[in-house]
Amino acid sequence: MTVRKEIAIYGKGGIGKSTTTSNLSVALAEMGYKVMQIGCDPKSDSTNTLRRGRFIPTVLDTLRSGSSDLSKIVHEGYKGILCVEAGGPEPGVGCAGRGIITAIELLNQKGIIEEYSPDVVIYDVLGDVVCGGFAMPIRQGVAEQIYAVTSSDFMSLYAANNLFKGIVKYANSGGALLGGIIGNSINKTAQQEMINDFGRKTGTRVIEYVPRSQTVTKCELDGMTTLEGSPKSKQAAVYRSLAKKIIENGNSFVPKPLDPEELWSWGSTWVSRLLGEQKAAYEGIQDSKGGGI
Repeated sequence: MTVRKEIAIYGKGGIGKSTTTSNLSVALAEMGYKVMQIGCDPKSDSTNTLRRGRFIPTVLDTLRSGSSDLSKIVHEGYKGILCVEAGGPEPGVGCAGRGIITAIELLNQKGIIEEYSPDVVIYDVLGDVVCGGFAMPIRQGVAEQIYAVTSSDFMSLYAANNLFKGIVKYANSGGALLGGIIGNSINKTAQQEMINDFGRKTGTRVIEYVPRSQTVTKCELDGMTTLEGSPKSKQAAVYRSLAKKIIENGNSFVPKPLDPEELWSWGSTWVSRLLGEQKAAYEGIQDSKGGGI
């Protein structure tokens, strides 16, 4: 690979962005790319499943310790993936967003990314609040493409819509553009249709759907990504498909976020369809048992 590809994966806390990111990193490493994953979440757990559940020293912890040896912030994980955790402030002190700014600026100023020369850099970013710090991969042009991980849960879509607003704000000043939506934990037709419709409404597109799977849960409890713990599973194949689509995706665009009233109004139109499918599935289960409760 002659040109480095830098992307950022955003998502509401708990939506599965770190799970998606880590499996994406492994899939890209399997394809022969040298990958660096940078966790930009104060919990500092982005790279855990790449290192069998082990936490690593963060950039901010290293700075607070007074150490000048910044090489200690890069740790090798599964398949040789380079793992970095930006870290966060001490509990009750400071701003997590400011910590992300400090960490990324330091990585750039000290030439740490250049020193390791990865083919692909993936920033795993908390997307609940796209404030100045968490928006840094967008506004500074650190990443070239942004991907939004979302489920059909309304607050997850709300967070994705806010992310789109951040992209629009910096689009005309060299900021990163949207590469697509990753639909996560999608097992029902109505859920997929809802995210498809959200994409149409916001002028975006879905690049991949990732189903909810117990395989993922089991592997994570064992401290591994799905591609390490269950490499021949259907779920692993989905992550490999996602990696191929992202590495080949040369299209980026400016989304068209909805204003709050539009978003709430649109969301309300999907309530009956989502509940209807849920009810039908429940009734189907009862029928298979030979009757009601």
